[in-house]
Amino acid sequence: MPHIKTLTVLGTGVLGSQIAFQAAFHGFAVTAYDIDDAALDKARARFAHLAGIYRAQVTGASEGQAEAALDKLSLSADLGAAVADADLVIEAVPELLELKRDMYRKLADLAPARTIFATNSSTLLPSDLKDSTGRPDRFLAIHYANNIWAQNIAEVMGTAETDPAVFDAVVEFARNSGLEPIEIKKEKAGYVLNSLLVPLLNAAAGLLLQGVASPETIDKTWRIATGAPSGPFQIFDVVGLGTAYNISASSPDAGSRAFAQYLKENYIDQGKLGVATGEGFYTY
Repeated sequence: MPHIKTLTVLGTGVLGSQIAFQAAFHGFAVTAYDIDDAALDKARARFAHLAGIYRAQVTGASEGQAEAALDKLSLSADLGAAVADADLVIEAVPELLELKRDMYRKLADLAPARTIFATNSSTLLPSDLKDSTGRPDRFLAIHYANNIWAQNIAEVMGTAETDPAVFDAVVEFARNSGLEPIEIKKEKAGYVLNSLLVPLLNAAAGLLLQGVASPETIDKTWRIATGAPSGPFQIFDVVGLGTAYNISASSPDAGSRAFAQYLKENYIDQGKLGVATGEGFYTY
């Protein structure tokens, strides 16, 4: 079974930065890649913010563990250099099929032959991407929940071509990263988590577009009636309205596309992307 010691994360947005920091927090050497220095400056701020969260919220953490994680993180805007020594590359770029395929075509030429590729896509199947990787036997999906330090699952899902030893190595990596591996036995759009979550979010979007109730009322109803800590529009803000827009805009469902247009006109065009920007459906 391959042994994973070094990780590269492609994309330092909300979840990409969490994936990188979680692994570094548990002792992995991590390189975080993004497209330019401006993106990396934002990543440094996210990592510093995450260090504070981990110090305050992760029980059982040793003194200085969050600071040690920052020392294990390196940042790069050079894709070749970022993946040159990677045992595992986790791709966390925007949910756009051709963008991801293009990234894998580049990776195929740049990464060592031993490197395992994994997508963190929440909506695309690994089969949608495997032919672009040049190594379908060393490719699969690993999907994380947001607020990874608390909602600490990692859903691992391969294709029919994924080497079982590669699958097992990624499961072990997840476990060694302080996560609970969720082994998916067959490809399923949405994995387990989003197969349960997305219908809730779609229903909430439909209620809003139909004028049935406000986001605050919909969220309050869900929280009180189910005991859940967050309502669907609070979840949208955490996930990021840019991600919600990309997923909705690419859907064949007319209602989803209408929600994408609503998000663009009322939030995205005003720079309101959710928790990451301090304002979305709510102000933070």
